[in-house]
Amino acid sequence: MLRETYPFYLAGAPVQPNTDLEVTDKFRGCVATRVAMAAPEHIDSAIAAAAAASGAMARMHAYERQKVLQHCVQRFTDRADELAIGLCIEAGKPIRDARGEVGRLIDTFRIAAEESVRIVGEVLPMDISERAADYRGMWKRVPLGPCSFISPFNFPLNLAAHKVAPAIACGCPFVLKPASLTPIGALIIGETLAETELPAGAFSILPCRRDGADLFTVDERLKLLSFTGSPEVGWALKARAGKKKVVLELGGNAACVVDETWDDLDDAVARIVVGAFYQSGQSCIGVQRILAHRSIYEELRERLVEATRRLPSGDPRDEATFIGPMISEKEASRLHAWIDEARSTGARVLCGGGRDGTMLEPTLLENVDRRSRISKEEAFGPVALLESFESFEEALEGANASVFGLQAGVFTRDHYRALRAWDELEVGGVVIGDVPSWRVDHMPYGGVKDSGLGREGIRWAIEDMTELRLLVTRDL
Repeated sequence: MLRETYPFYLAGAPVQPNTDLEVTDKFRGCVATRVAMAAPEHIDSAIAAAAAASGAMARMHAYERQKVLQHCVQRFTDRADELAIGLCIEAGKPIRDARGEVGRLIDTFRIAAEESVRIVGEVLPMDISERAADYRGMWKRVPLGPCSFISPFNFPLNLAAHKVAPAIACGCPFVLKPASLTPIGALIIGETLAETELPAGAFSILPCRRDGADLFTVDERLKLLSFTGSPEVGWALKARAGKKKVVLELGGNAACVVDETWDDLDDAVARIVVGAFYQSGQSCIGVQRILAHRSIYEELRERLVEATRRLPSGDPRDEATFIGPMISEKEASRLHAWIDEARSTGARVLCGGGRDGTMLEPTLLENVDRRSRISKEEAFGPVALLESFESFEEALEGANASVFGLQAGVFTRDHYRALRAWDELEVGGVVIGDVPSWRVDHMPYGGVKDSGLGREGIRWAIEDMTELRLLVTRDL
């Protein structure tokens, strides 16, 4: 169970000035715990501490940074049950999925520990012409300095980890604003980091109100802003970030294509159902649009409806539960209204469509107008849309008919179609033989178009958090 109160972490130390932030049990609707809320003066102090710690963090040896990360791996492993229950309560995440996210948290820190000793440079031959004959060159990567991180509610542990772990691996101090709806996981990360020998001021983890979080974006002492969340907020932050580097991991309405060469529909259905409805569809790479070849469309539709109707909903603490609550009644109501809007313009509800508070039934729609919000925007809930296509070219065009471009899934046995999808789909990643929701934590991950810019995945995040520094010497 959760503790009664949690402090925030300012310059590496726990601070409890208040208990102003109530964190609710997302299924039961009651207050589960209370968390300290940071004020603007706390944020300013945290940024100042991070700036002061930049030199000490940069001077840490690789083995020292690795030791910090390895400690986190061990402690998260020791506290895995506590972390999973915390996720189950604060995010409403079914317990089996919560355990899965804890496993990914551990993987992410383990990968960062490995990458912390692989941050390499190169010798650069300079003698490409006579005037440079007596010169030698080499370059290395150096940490940018203080970083600002803003993480979302849907993966409170692992998406915070994808910012925190690479920062430690490369020697960047940071300030982190976790989502106010789900701050507990990030605060436990802070509690674990406080057990290590990181330099004073190396990290701060500060739940705060949106107005108080302004410094996370505009303060010029910060050299990088990494934000994961909605496109509307992300692009607005970028416009105000000033000179600092910006990485945005934003939304999507991912497409999944099933062509006529895929002869195992049971396999496709099982994967699509998980991709669409895993943690109540609250994933930016959740399957939102399913495009199936007309020759298999009816059979695929029938099997998807049958499988979706079988998904058990209820208390996320129950081991059998697959569909838990959405993060808030406001979000459930918003998406339910989108379903009704689609129905009013001709869409057919194949299954689901009902709502009880935060619980929205897993819903499949067909004949959806592409101009409707549920088609062109990010649903971020347990809803998926079906449509048929005649040719593979039409399927690729349909998948690209979106302002988003995070990931796409393609079920095909045709090698040339797979390569064509890789060439032509306007997304950050193409997954062949599986859903777009598939991710492993060491791979480059991010989107194009309205889905963001930059890449996460430890190695690529380290590149964003470091810069090249050249050395040239003249032979004397």
